[in-house]
Amino acid sequence: MEMRQRLLELVRAHTTHMSVVLSSGRSSNVYVDCRMITLHPEGALLSARALLGLLDATGWRADAIGGPTLGADPICGALAVVSQLQGRPIPTFIVRKERKAHGRGRQIEGPIPEGAQVVLVDDVATTGGSLLKAARALREEGHTVVGAMVLVDRGEGALEALEEEGIPLRSVFSLQDIV
Repeated sequence: MEMRQRLLELVRAHTTHMSVVLSSGRSSNVYVDCRMITLHPEGALLSARALLGLLDATGWRADAIGGPTLGADPICGALAVVSQLQGRPIPTFIVRKERKAHGRGRQIEGPIPEGAQVVLVDDVATTGGSLLKAARALREEGHTVVGAMVLVDRGEGALEALEEEGIPLRSVFSLQDIV
């Protein structure tokens, strides 16, 4: 079975039709639980391969890839390992919701080079709020955000919100692919 098709099967298997409140604050009758995929060995591998393939298709140059905690956390780990296994290691990073009040006081964690060209990644995009917040933190630290990638774009404004900030968004799947 083709990799993308198997990943779609996993996404569909972890999509629930029930009333939920999303992280954006919006209500929905469809919940895509990508963490059940990205925290599973097969799902993590397939997700990383799909996202690296998407990165190749965009032509974006990425010195590092990362995104907002918590959705991006398992994706970043998988991307770091799979990119290394593919012979093209790409450092990854996580953007905290807020700067730490202790330790080094960082908001961005990971081996990200100074002034890096970065690509954002997340599991699901709805309004794009989490990705935009991460993009602002990265820009404040002197990095250039060249694009954003997600496993699933719900089609509820993230594409437009990110493009308004000069950040193109690409997704492996749309919500229509899943339901």
